[in-house]
Amino acid sequence: MLDTHFRKYIQRIIEMGADFFIKLGRKANDITILALFLGIFSGVLVYGGYKITALIFLWISGYLDAVDGTMARKKGSSPFGTVMDITFDRIVEISIILGLAYRYPQYDKLLLLLASTIIISMTIFLTTGTMANKKSEKSFYYQAGLAERTEGFIMFSMIILFGEQSSIWLIIFIIMILITVGQRFLEAKRILKD
Repeated sequence: MLDTHFRKYIQRIIEMGADFFIKLGRKANDITILALFLGIFSGVLVYGGYKITALIFLWISGYLDAVDGTMARKKGSSPFGTVMDITFDRIVEISIILGLAYRYPQYDKLLLLLASTIIISMTIFLTTGTMANKKSEKSFYYQAGLAERTEGFIMFSMIILFGEQSSIWLIIFIIMILITVGQRFLEAKRILKD
């Protein structure tokens, strides 16, 4: 929801990052890889108990994830770049979930449920994108929903910060994703009617 409706308010900051890396001669895929490593390291930091440092790396990774897309739109994107971007986003999420699961084993079942809902949401998202044969400003059809990338980062941040007392945040996050699953499923039904 935030990515769809509020990105326009921070797009200038994202474009500044994109212009900076373009001037350095970097490609969008370079920044995608950098975002991946920072995101994975964030998961390691979560496991180590370095909450604030983990959050800093997570949000820098998220910012770079937005920057690489803007760079791709400015300089041209490749289909493989899109595959990298979507795949690496999931790897960062998995890294955070694993870091949390090893740090807080009492939440392993909720974290497993969270991972499962993310898989379902992304399955609908990717399948609809493939079947819809539509494109948005991104290089693929983007299905909006209540829980998009920024909401995910906010919820992961709350879970990381509250640590031992994060069960309520996990439950809220799972519910948000389930609502998104419903939204995306209904949209898929609407746009893919025979």
